[in-house]
Order: sequence, then structure tokens, then C-alpha cells
Amino acid sequence: MVIGMALAVAAGLLVGLQNIFNSRVQTAAGQPATTALVLGLGALASFLLGLLFTGGSMFSWDALEWWHPLLGFAGVGVVICVVQAVKRLGPTVAVSIIMVSQLGFAVLWDALGVFGLEQSPPSWNQAAGLLMIAGGILVFKISPKKGITSSKQPGRMSWQHDSAEERRKKA
Repeated sequence: MVIGMALAVAAGLLVGLQNIFNSRVQTAAGQPATTALVLGLGALASFLLGLLFTGGSMFSWDALEWWHPLLGFAGVGVVICVVQAVKRLGPTVAVSIIMVSQLGFAVLWDALGVFGLEQSPPSWNQAAGLLMIAGGILVFKISPKKGITSSKQPGRMSWQHDSAEERRKKA
């Protein structure tokens, strides 16, 4: 369990870094180039690591359903949506919303038993946990002095506030 938790923390670190990297690449090179770069490098790294750790057995796909490889196309949607969300909301808010959304859809997929998952009805604990996380995002983003305010600055959401330095410059 400790190794699993450490790997989950490492994944969070890497996803956070990748979101920032993808946003910067998108600004410099555009969305199509960013998607191609991210997925192309990911495919190359996966291929090389697969060969290193499994050898030729990585090409044994007998147990796959015909549609399993098609889900790889979802990666294109993931990269586009994440990059655009980070660009519009900033990394903290975007990743927070993505996390709640992932958990919510995981509960839904479990409840429906889709994609070969064992059907597992949602519990009140799961619903309460999702609501607490969503509420935590609001608590995290609301400034005690300003609350949620509207912003006239492009690229900033209503709950994003000026930094202390920006407030000093305005004063």
C-alpha cells in the first residue's frame, strides 16, 4: 500500500508538471503541435519502456477486445482539454476540477459496471467525499479579504485574485 501511495504522489507530481509544460508549449507552438508532441513523445517513451521491461511480450494482444486500442484516441481529448483548462483557469483550479471530475466519473463507471468493471453501487461516503473535495476547492480559492469577485482581466477567472505584488502596484 505504501508503494501504491508513493506512486500516486509521483503521478500527481508528474501530471502537475506536464500540465504546466503543455500549457507553455501550447502558447509557443499551438494546440495541434502540443498534442502531437505530448502524445508522440509519450508513445515513444511507452514503446521503449515496454520493450525494456517486457520485451516482445508487449505485442501479445490476444486478451484485448477489438475496441481497447481505440481508447488511446481519448488521449488526444485529454491533452486538448487539460491544456485549454490550464490556460483558462490556471494549473491549481484546472487540476482540482479535473481531479473531482475523474473521481466522479470513476464512481459512475463503477456504478454502471462499464468497460468490464465489476458493478459497484455508489455509497454516501463517496458522494460526501466528492462534495468535500469540491468544497475544498472553493475554500482554497476564495480570498478571505475579497471573496469571489469578477475579473476584467483576460485569462483570469472570477475567483483568481491579484497577488500581493500586484495589489501593491495598484495602491
